[in-house]
Amino acid sequence: MTLILMFLWSLVLYSHSDTSPKLTVLPPTDTSGSSATLMCLANGGFPSDWTMSWSVAGSSRSGETSLWGPQKDGLYSWSSTLTLPLQEWTQDVPVTCQATRGSQIVTKILKKSDCS
Repeated sequence: MTLILMFLWSLVLYSHSDTSPKLTVLPPTDTSGSSATLMCLANGGFPSDWTMSWSVAGSSRSGETSLWGPQKDGLYSWSSTLTLPLQEWTQDVPVTCQATRGSQIVTKILKKSDCS
C-alpha cells in the first residue's frame, strides 16, 4: 500500500513540475488612513519554493509573504502584502508583484488608475 501511495505522489509531482503561478494584485480596500496595503495572490504554482517580491516605480520594496498549500490538486498558493504611504499610492506609480523560481519570473503590475 505504501509503495502505491509513493507512486501516486510521484505522478502528482511529475505532472506539476515547474508550474508557474497566476498572479492577481488586489488594490487597497481602505485608503482613509495614511497608508495603503496591496495584496498579491499567486495561485497554482509548483513546487513550493517560489519567492514573492515587490517593486514600486522600479525600486525594490519589502512585503510579507505567506505560503498556502499544497492544495487538493497538489499545487501551491501564496499571498504577499505591501504597505505603502498613501501619498505614494495616489501618485499612480506602477506597483509590481513578482514571483520567481530560478530563471522563471511571473509579474503583475497595478497602478491606481487601473482601479477606477
